Amino acid sequence: MIELMTVVLIVGLLAALAYPAYTHHVRRAHRAEARAALQDAQQYMERYHAVYNRYTTPADVAPVLPLRLRTVPEGAPAETARYQLSVSEAQADTYTLQAVPAPGWDDACGSLTLTHTGVKGRTGAALSVPDCWR
Repeated sequence: MIELMTVVLIVGLLAALAYPAYTHHVRRAHRAEARAALQDAQQYMERYHAVYNRYTTPADVAPVLPLRLRTVPEGAPAETARYQLSVSEAQADTYTLQAVPAPGWDDACGSLTLTHTGVKGRTGAALSVPDCWR
């Protein structure tokens, strides 16, 4: 019986150490997916600019991203998406894309942003911009 309790204790300790590392790795992987989606949205905006010679609609409103680019994972329903993507600011010659995480999903980086010049940003304070974008 003592051996069994020792094994249970060791397995419990290993699980206690491994689980936080696992969840950290999963969050980083999902953040990488959001970064890739922002870059896809950036390409969409550049194609939009190539066609219309501006980043806004003729009524000076930010264009709406296609359905497949609005959520991460791609095309997921808004209720189950880990990130919501949108054009947060747009003018005729500038724009800012934003990936907003689902509540409680990525508190370390918060929302990720990407501008028309490729400037990367984040709203969370726990990690630096390079840490959130690597």
